[in-house]
Amino acid sequence: MLRILHSLPRTHKLLLLPVATMVTVLGAQQIFTAIDSRDDARLTTQLISLEESADAAGVALPDAQGGDDAWHRDTPAQDRLLALAPRYETLPLASAEGPARLHPEALRVALTLTALRQGEWETATSYDDFSDGPLALFDSEHIYLDEEIAADEIFEPRWETYTVQQGDTFAVLAQSHLGMGYSEALRLLEALPDQNVLARWRVGSSFDYMLDEGGQLLALRVMKNARHGYLIERDDEDLTFAVADIERAGEATQRLFAGSVSGSFARSAQATGLNAREVAQLTNVLSRKLDFRRDTRRGDRFQVLVESDMIDGQPLDSRILAVQYEGARMDLAVFRNSADERFYTADGRGLDPAFERYPFNGSYRLSSGFNLRRTHPVTGRVSPHHGTDFAMPSGTPVIAPADGRVEKVGNHPAAGRFVVIRHDNGYRTRYLHLSQPQVSRGDRVGMGEQIALSGNTGRSTGPHLHYEVIVNNQPVDAMRVELPESQRLEGDALAAFQRESELLLARLESGETGTVLASTPREARPDSDS
Repeated sequence: MLRILHSLPRTHKLLLLPVATMVTVLGAQQIFTAIDSRDDARLTTQLISLEESADAAGVALPDAQGGDDAWHRDTPAQDRLLALAPRYETLPLASAEGPARLHPEALRVALTLTALRQGEWETATSYDDFSDGPLALFDSEHIYLDEEIAADEIFEPRWETYTVQQGDTFAVLAQSHLGMGYSEALRLLEALPDQNVLARWRVGSSFDYMLDEGGQLLALRVMKNARHGYLIERDDEDLTFAVADIERAGEATQRLFAGSVSGSFARSAQATGLNAREVAQLTNVLSRKLDFRRDTRRGDRFQVLVESDMIDGQPLDSRILAVQYEGARMDLAVFRNSADERFYTADGRGLDPAFERYPFNGSYRLSSGFNLRRTHPVTGRVSPHHGTDFAMPSGTPVIAPADGRVEKVGNHPAAGRFVVIRHDNGYRTRYLHLSQPQVSRGDRVGMGEQIALSGNTGRSTGPHLHYEVIVNNQPVDAMRVELPESQRLEGDALAAFQRESELLLARLESGETGTVLASTPREARPDSDS
């Protein structure tokens, strides 16, 4: 054991000495060291049983079970060691150079170990406490423990976090905490794509930094929001800063919200726990089929399945997956199709329905087209013609070209009897010179549903239908404007969507409001809620 310790570096000797001593205590024999008094003496080690060696030397040990029991029990261990020492100092040890005397220090350790084996734990110790003073241990020169340990330590930079306090500015913190000068702090800010992350921070926000052994900045990590941030690394060679983007990946989590209408739909939706961004998405989806002012009633119920990327408990990039609305005037269930990210009903019909080019069945002559510089046939003046006229007998059925809501029904001296419809895709249509409107204001109409009969009312030169299409509050040529195509899934696309929508519907009907229904890893998205 001592040979092993002797071969180790000095610091390791100091740290392992208590361990080596304890290992020796647990052994069945003690280690004696004999050192020749000559200059070329070599270290020799023998393992000798203390009791057997004493018997071989003719030394009688007090018997703990014999007549010396009182002496053994009442005499302190330290006094007994002193009394026994002369008996062992003459103990001969075999050596290649001849007999040698037992080294006094080895004797002291051996007798102490014997006391430990005999149960004197409270008064004996197997090693000494080391102070900060010089230690002589197997080496000729002095060793200072704290200096030896510090000399072998390798500096490893580590990340630390600073939380912004009231009145903090980056320029001041850069000098007080990051070991930077004022000009360096300005260079770092200039290197950032968005300086506001450090120049306009809030109390309670934080950033991470790493310093070198001299207390100067090595790297700085600051987050712009929960997902995006910057890693700034210092280059000592050219005194510049390299900036890399940080993007944290979230975990896609589905959450179910359920509520009932009480007051406005937006406030009712927000009361379920949906945030403002999620409420806006929900109203946008439902508004294509639902008129919130006319179709919603107090007590109507709805369920919303939302998928969000969760980072640190915060939902980001929320996406509406499915909505079910059960109302007094309408029942509706729509689902997002993962193939094209559009919403469809369960039968694969899109929320943006097709828009027919003509508001009637059959074929009728176009008597007057869209013309912003047309000469009016009655007044003779240049008067824009914002619609398309179709010559047809009075009483010809007029149908809605797309789903929508009747916005107005009236009578005008020039336009005659008329109907205005606002369609689900945002378009509006107007029908003039009617003989008989067949809908009322606020009615819900579907594509192909009859809404009126054509006529010759108002300022008109003959029976015809005046038809207008208005997009973004601007009249357009109904015969040339690009109209929404039919969105209806078919074949394999429909089958895949229906399998997906069945799972979403089951989650909607589960009733586990606010609980996590599914959680899957998801790669980071380029956009975020910033």
